[in-house]
Amino acid sequence: MSYFIDNDIEMKKIYSVFTGTGSYVPTKQIKNEYFHSNEFYDSTGKKLDTPNDEITRKFEEITTIAERRYAEDDQVTTDLALIASQKAIEAAGIDKEELDYIIFAHNFGETRTDDIQIDVLPTMAARLKQKLGISNPFTVAYDVLFGCPGWVQAVIQADYYIRSGDARKILVVGADVLSRISDPHDRDSMIYADGAGAAIMEGRESESPLGVIGHNSRSDALDYANMLYMGYSYNAELAEKKVHYLKMNGRRLYQYALSNVPKTIKAGLDKLNLHITDISKVLIHQANGKMDDAILKRLFDLYGINEVPDTIMPMTISWLGNSSVATVPTLLDMITRETMNDHQLESGDIIVLTSVGAGMNINSVIYKIP
Repeated sequence: MSYFIDNDIEMKKIYSVFTGTGSYVPTKQIKNEYFHSNEFYDSTGKKLDTPNDEITRKFEEITTIAERRYAEDDQVTTDLALIASQKAIEAAGIDKEELDYIIFAHNFGETRTDDIQIDVLPTMAARLKQKLGISNPFTVAYDVLFGCPGWVQAVIQADYYIRSGDARKILVVGADVLSRISDPHDRDSMIYADGAGAAIMEGRESESPLGVIGHNSRSDALDYANMLYMGYSYNAELAEKKVHYLKMNGRRLYQYALSNVPKTIKAGLDKLNLHITDISKVLIHQANGKMDDAILKRLFDLYGINEVPDTIMPMTISWLGNSSVATVPTLLDMITRETMNDHQLESGDIIVLTSVGAGMNINSVIYKIP
């Protein structure tokens, strides 16, 4: 469906705003002790001699993750997305049949407990549209695969549609079930979690900038494409089954993120002549608590500022883990609904939504609260 801007109102620009948000946090609570019965191996297939309680203790020190959430056995990825989407639609107060686009960010499709083979046909967006019961054929539904930054990139795409006049209302959703594609014999598997987040974006005319006022993205595939990849289990016996699991080069990924995420955020702010002190909140992908802290400190260092404000970066990773594309929209929803202590948003506040992940990809959105 296409919309055209009347020349008589060109003095006002169209901006993209979030009019409703939603998220789904699975109820299955997985503490670090859950992994004490696992057998862990290194990347060469050698069994680790370190006791599991020490492995989980060091893991928590490095990542700040004490627990995470997993989907129930009878839930699939689109079930999580459906709940988050319904909440966003209700919060926005719109008719779902009026949606012009459904953009679904994910990385592993419809994973199941008994079959972790990646299933992406039909698309996740098409399945979600069906589950939402939308009959409008002009509600165009498609997927975005962009690593953990997928939801933020989907927001950027939606902003282009809205500002061009091609769309008025878009559902942007991110969901992944990482617990089912994680190698139980790899310590890195403890990072991953499940979840979903969604937002309704609508066009709003304004004489002054509001909503999405800028964004910035980069892809460093040439040298860094394989830092996150699908590979066989570290357990040689399981590896013989030729099942692929999510793998990563954690140390190199950490170095990449620390070097490039702050510069990408600053570049986005520079486009708008904004300073880091103009920013009220930084909603960053919940990848690793210590890494996110280091990224924020490095960002402030770029401006010659030594002290980082205590409440500028809300965090959920200690109790929700890393749910990939779902982390940023879940943060946005929780803050919007005022369910996070010490974190509120006021009209006129400028916030940054930013993520880093497989590709390697980095992006950021600069958003002014209407």
